[in-house]
Amino acid sequence: MTNTTSQAYKPLAPVRPVRFRGGGFRTVPRRFIGLIVFAMLILLWEGGSRTGLISALVLPAPSQALDAFIDLALSGNLQKHVFASLQRLIFGFSLGFTAGLIVGAAIGLNSYMRAGLSPLVAAIFPIPKIALLPLFIIWFGIGEGSKIATIFFGCFFPTVIATYGGIDNVDRTLIRMGQSFNMPHRDIIWKIIMPAALPAILSGMRISASIAIILLVAAEMIGAEFGIGAYVLLAGNLMATDQLIAGVGMLSILGLIVNWLIGTAEKRLLDWRN
Repeated sequence: MTNTTSQAYKPLAPVRPVRFRGGGFRTVPRRFIGLIVFAMLILLWEGGSRTGLISALVLPAPSQALDAFIDLALSGNLQKHVFASLQRLIFGFSLGFTAGLIVGAAIGLNSYMRAGLSPLVAAIFPIPKIALLPLFIIWFGIGEGSKIATIFFGCFFPTVIATYGGIDNVDRTLIRMGQSFNMPHRDIIWKIIMPAALPAILSGMRISASIAIILLVAAEMIGAEFGIGAYVLLAGNLMATDQLIAGVGMLSILGLIVNWLIGTAEKRLLDWRN
């Protein structure tokens, strides 16, 4: 048998399976990495405080902040502060997000609304909303009205921009396809435009929620008897750094809860993308 014939009858190498590459950059959940990083930071902080590397006057140990938190809970004031803050946050955020969603959809879907309201939104949005708090106090008083109005305005404008920005970025091919099938205008809005704009709307919701917590603390530091912001301000005035860290920890937990709620909503509402 010649060399050419032997090469022709040479057995082929076994076929190796190719790794699936169609994930589309889909993230893989890593549940415990964030918890491990957080625990390591707490341990380093606690160790630095106990060894004297971190001054207790400047930054108390996490154990001291936990003791202050437990004392606050046992005194019964924890429920009062948390309930007052949650009430303001939920009310102001709900009103601001709902109104922003309606106005943003109107700007994105109607040329007259866009021409009339878009310049107004662009002019007011850059103004720091905390700078409007003294004006809100004059309008609505020192009570709950001024605080809710501050949170409302802080959530309203990011939601408006995210909503009509998401509508503008909807693939026009999908809209034309619906029109070619003689879909009613209402069905095109609710079955094509709004689902496609939903990722941008939920991103705006996440930003609005973060702004709402920031404005909540700032508003409660002015004329509030109860609230996490009022508690943090009182602890700072008394130089009680352990209570101050406990208040900051409560805000961090509140932010984590809000982030988890929005993340859960995103997973359920945007499951069609997977």
